[in-house]
Amino acid sequence: MNILILGGTGRVGSQIVTLALQDKHHVTILVRTPEKIQRTDDHLTIIQGNVFNKEDIVRSMQEIDVVISALSTDGGTTLTESMPYIIEAMENEGIKRIITIGTAGILQSRTSPDLLRYQSSESKRKLTRAAEEHHKVYELLKQSTLDWTIVCPTYLPDGEPLGEYRVERDFLPENGVKIHVPDTAEFTYRQITSNNFIKSRVGIAY
Repeated sequence: MNILILGGTGRVGSQIVTLALQDKHHVTILVRTPEKIQRTDDHLTIIQGNVFNKEDIVRSMQEIDVVISALSTDGGTTLTESMPYIIEAMENEGIKRIITIGTAGILQSRTSPDLLRYQSSESKRKLTRAAEEHHKVYELLKQSTLDWTIVCPTYLPDGEPLGEYRVERDFLPENGVKIHVPDTAEFTYRQITSNNFIKSRVGIAY
């Protein structure tokens, strides 16, 4: 399978790259600074470019079967500026499947079901800017023709993979507090061959 991974140098993205290469998939990474990729592999293609550049996104989509976006907000508008280009390029290339990393803030609130968690008292976070960015991406994907899945981890520390965790469509699993980076990467990666959460958000926590 030909997989495009955006955010492939980040904490989650880099581990998804490793998993995909271990399984001998062909992996393409679009990255601003290729020197950050400290590996060589016959199945790895590195494209120097920027997700803010429409042409770079289009170049990276050639011959791709599935897109995984582990892009972070970077404290700015990375997600909302890049996602329209990603969706347009995928639709033009006939690529249907995209899996993205979101945040538990855009899952439905259990206490106020009409609200998302970040909009309700369920979320303890004072700052909502990152969740607002992820919310806009969720709306863009809903309006697209793509088969999307948004993986929504709660607190995401580094740590050893436990291999056991809970997932739930549209909600954070009850009393979910955290999920380690490797387990988030493993679940996200497995969605390339799963249809369980098409056009869904999925909460993930221990």
